[in-house]
Amino acid sequence: MPSSSERVLTTFAAKFTTTPRLYFAPGRINLIGEHVDYNDGFVMPAAINKGIWYAVAPNTTNTASFYSTDLHESLSIEVTNVHKMDGWKNYVLGIMDQVQKAGYVIGGFDCVFGGNLPVGAGMSSSAAVECGLLVALNDLFQYGLDRVTIAKMAQKAEHTYPGVQCGIMDMFANMMGKMDHVILLNCMNLDFKYLPLPLTEYSIILINTKVHHSLAGSAYNERRNECAEGFKILKLLVPEVTSWQDLSRADVEKNKAQLPENIYKRSLYVTGEIERTLKASKHLENHELKQFGKLMFETHEGLSKLYEVSCPELDFLVEQAKKFPAIIGSRLMGGGFGGCTINLIKISEWGAITQTILKEYKAAFNIDAEVYDMALSDGTYEAV
Repeated sequence: MPSSSERVLTTFAAKFTTTPRLYFAPGRINLIGEHVDYNDGFVMPAAINKGIWYAVAPNTTNTASFYSTDLHESLSIEVTNVHKMDGWKNYVLGIMDQVQKAGYVIGGFDCVFGGNLPVGAGMSSSAAVECGLLVALNDLFQYGLDRVTIAKMAQKAEHTYPGVQCGIMDMFANMMGKMDHVILLNCMNLDFKYLPLPLTEYSIILINTKVHHSLAGSAYNERRNECAEGFKILKLLVPEVTSWQDLSRADVEKNKAQLPENIYKRSLYVTGEIERTLKASKHLENHELKQFGKLMFETHEGLSKLYEVSCPELDFLVEQAKKFPAIIGSRLMGGGFGGCTINLIKISEWGAITQTILKEYKAAFNIDAEVYDMALSDGTYEAV
C-alpha cells in the first residue's frame, strides 16, 4: 500500500501538469494542560509523525484547484471569489481568506492533500490542513510570514470560516513542533520553551474509543461560557487577578459559597490543571517520568469529575490502565466525549498490555478500539 506522500504525489501527477513542492503538516498530541488553552493557561503539546501531506504548485491562472485524496473530492475556485462553503472546503478557503485580508496576493495554484490522521481521534487534523496550506502558499508566493504569525492566521481562519472558536495550541504545535521534544506553551502571551522527551523506556500510545458522543460540540461552548462566568465572579472577589494564571485552587475553594456549583467545579479544574501543567514541566526537566505520569491520571480525574467532559468509554480505558504498573500515566486527550486516551507505557510491554485492554473494552462496549504508537516530529516542513 503506498504511503500518504506517495499517494498525494501520484494523484497530483494524474490530475495536473504543474510540478509541485511537497510539504508535511503534523498532527499533535497534548500530554497535559487540557481545556486550558482557551483559559489563558499552560499546555504541553507536541507535533507527531502522523499528519497531512500537501503537494502544491503555482499554475499561472486565476484558479485554485484542490483535491482531497482521503475524501476523493475536489474544489476549484477563482482566487478573487473566495467565500464560505461547507465541510473541509472551509478549512482551506478560510486560509485563503486570511491571506487576502492580510493584504497578500494569491496567484492560482494546484493542490492535492491527504494524510494518515485518524478522523475524530483528537490529533487536530484541522490545524494540519490549515497550517500545511499556509506554509506552502507562504513559500510559493513569498509572503515572508514567520511561524508564529502563520499559527495565529490559521487560528483566525478556523474561527471565521468553519466557525470553531479554538485556542492557539493546535496551530502552535503544528508550526513549532521539535523532534523528541514537547512544548510548554503559555497560551496567554505565547511564551514557550522546549522540554526534552526522549522516548527510550516508554512509548506514547493512544487508544481510540471509536466513539464520538453528540454532546461534544455544544459542551465545548458551554465550558467556555462557564469558565468566562467563573473568572468574572472570581475577579470581583479577588480583584488583583488579571487571568486564570493569577488564581489558585485555594482561591476557588475559599470562594466556593459565591459560585454556582457547576461554575465552582469548572473553576477548580482550570486552576488545578494550570498548577499541574507547571508541576509536570518540572518533572520533565528533572527526568521524573513516573511523577509526570501520576499528574496525567490526576488530570483525567479532573476532566471526568469536575470538568465533566469524559464518557463511560474513556473512563473505562483509564481504569483499565491503572491495573498495569507498566502504564505510568493515562487520561483522555482532546475535547472529550470520545476520541482517545493518551498513555505512557513501557516500550517492552505496550503490545501485550494494549491487546488485553482492547479485549476488555470489546467485551464491555462491543466496540473495536484502535491503538496508535506515537513518535514526536518537527513542525510543518517541506520534504526535500
